[in-house]
Amino acid sequence: MSDKTTSERIIEIFKMCKNHFGSIRSVEVKYHNKKGWLAKARFDGDFKNLTAEGESDIEALKKLKKRVSKIIQRYNEV
Repeated sequence: MSDKTTSERIIEIFKMCKNHFGSIRSVEVKYHNKKGWLAKARFDGDFKNLTAEGESDIEALKKLKKRVSKIIQRYNEV
């Protein structure tokens, strides 16, 4: 199991998004009263944002990273 901190995960997702999409505003994680933990990548331009939910902040960030990875993978297949 990986011992990455929340900050390290956020920076990793930010770098992935910046390398692929070019322009990214922020990557954030917060606790929502009804939904639980939310991880969000906010972009500039046409692509608004990506979100993922989880039972913990780490789980939400892992799901967000997985979504970003899938988008990059699909883009590279075309």
